[in-house]
Formats: sequence, structure tokens, C-alpha cells
Amino acid sequence: MQISRPRSAQPIPDTAKKVFHGKLFDVYQWEQKLFDGTTATFEKLKRPDTVVVLPILDDGKILLTEQEQPGKEPFLGTAGGRVDEGEEILEAAKRELLEETGYEASDFFLWEAQHPTPKVDWVIYTFIAKGLKKVADMNLDGGEKIILKPMSFYAFIAVATETQFEEKGIAVKIYEARLYPEKMKKLKELFKPL
Repeated sequence: MQISRPRSAQPIPDTAKKVFHGKLFDVYQWEQKLFDGTTATFEKLKRPDTVVVLPILDDGKILLTEQEQPGKEPFLGTAGGRVDEGEEILEAAKRELLEETGYEASDFFLWEAQHPTPKVDWVIYTFIAKGLKKVADMNLDGGEKIILKPMSFYAFIAVATETQFEEKGIAVKIYEARLYPEKMKKLKELFKPL
């Protein structure tokens, strides 16, 4: 599966300089000519892209996660995490699914790839995973506590629009599906098991 990275609405120009290198974020600055002819220093963050995986079990349930991470309120979310340097997007999705759930999938479908904010060079790739097979125990990072939460399609629809659901991009799609019957029909089809 060839996955292209979507273009940012405000790309970091080639002339930008990295002024800070952090563990998660880098900061880039550049001089930008304004409409009145003056210039100003513009700034943008850059961070590793992330993957989000919505696994669909053979019985049609969607496998969500109840998570705790240090310094963060508990939340409901999905399997997923950062794409490692040099790692292909699909390989990151497969790795995160295996680490956080113990499952492998025979089929991955890219649902969406988007920049969630124009001020950060960062793409979230959202996958639907089907044809699941439990092959291992969860292999969590030291900063993760995860409980797997299988949910019916309609329970997922309800949970995805609650404030404690972490994946806000998915929540927007669920809200749209709740408003437009044709989008709900497509969503049900997308979330059918193999």
C-alpha cells in the first residue's frame, strides 16, 4: 500500500532554520514577507507523524482502548502511536496494533490522513484493521496502561462523541455520520468485519 503524506496548509519553507530540537517537538523559524512589504518571523512546530488503528473483530465489535499515561487524565481511544524515524506508515500501524492489543490484521484500510493543525507539521494516519488474529500479549511502553474495550458499532458511535474520547478527528466524522444518513450508511459499511 503506497501512502502519500498530505501537504500542509502552511508548509515549513526550505529557508526555515531549526532553532530548537526537543524529544518530541522541533521548532522552525523563518522570515516571512507580509502584504505591506515588511517582514516578520514565522514559527512552526514539527513532530513525528502518528498512526491510529481501529481494529474490527470478527464479531463486528470495534476494539477501543481505555488508557492511562503519566500526567494525563484517563481516556478512551484507539491503538496507535508515533511513527518511528525511517519507519513506513503501514508498518507503524501494524507495530502499534500488535504492541497495544496483541493482534495482527490481514487487512488495513487507510481511512484518513490529515494535519490536525496548521501550526504543527504533523500528520495523523487513521486505519481500519480487519481480519484480526490474536498472536501475542500486549507489549506496552513503560508509560502506558491499556485495557482493551470491545464495543458494538452503536456503542462506539456513542463513545466517540464523548469528551473523554481522545481521537477528535474521528469524533468529527462520527458527528457528521449522525447528521447525514448517507454518511452513516457508508460508515457502517466501512466498519463491517471481513
